Amino acid sequence: MKNGLIRILAILTLGVILTIHFGCASSPPARFYQLTSLDTTPSGVKPSAEEQCVSIGIGPVKIPDYLNQTKIVTRGEGNQLTLAEFDRWAELLKDNLARVLAKNLSTLLCTKTIVLFPWRGKIPMDYRIEMEVLRLDGSLGGDVSLEAWWMVLSGDGKKIVLNKKSTFTEAVAGKNYNSLVSAESRTVGLLSSEIAQAIKTLPK
Repeated sequence: MKNGLIRILAILTLGVILTIHFGCASSPPARFYQLTSLDTTPSGVKPSAEEQCVSIGIGPVKIPDYLNQTKIVTRGEGNQLTLAEFDRWAELLKDNLARVLAKNLSTLLCTKTIVLFPWRGKIPMDYRIEMEVLRLDGSLGGDVSLEAWWMVLSGDGKKIVLNKKSTFTEAVAGKNYNSLVSAESRTVGLLSSEIAQAIKTLPK
């Protein structure tokens, strides 16, 4: 009786182990994504030969807590948010966003230097750009939205030169995360173009 019970427990234990093993083995691998910079420079935004080159500091860039994670967030009906199980950001979204902004602005403007927050020492800058993202999400096969407050400050950070809220929406080409992230990248490109245009109009 006792030996039979031991055999039954051993068989059940082995079954559980095999179930866990094959269950893990059948799980799809995680996929990782990044926002990307502008593929092409929008017409009318390219730096001209007469344009004065500037030095820019970018940051801090703040994002909502619900986006401050590796899992990509999509929006459902009403107030529903969904966290992807296997589709994730390759790095912190705020860091990726700040770097893409810097790369876009270096393309859209004539820049001497662009530095990312936090910067060390007294780096000479003409302007600083601070940003608080209110929303950067969307739905698969639907639209994505980027809402952000941003401001341009003097190089020493003591004076607000411009303060603005921007909203952009882009259609998601397909019902997959690659299309979603591509659409989000396009909204960041539109925001970058608006910031670049604003800086070009500021007195030097």
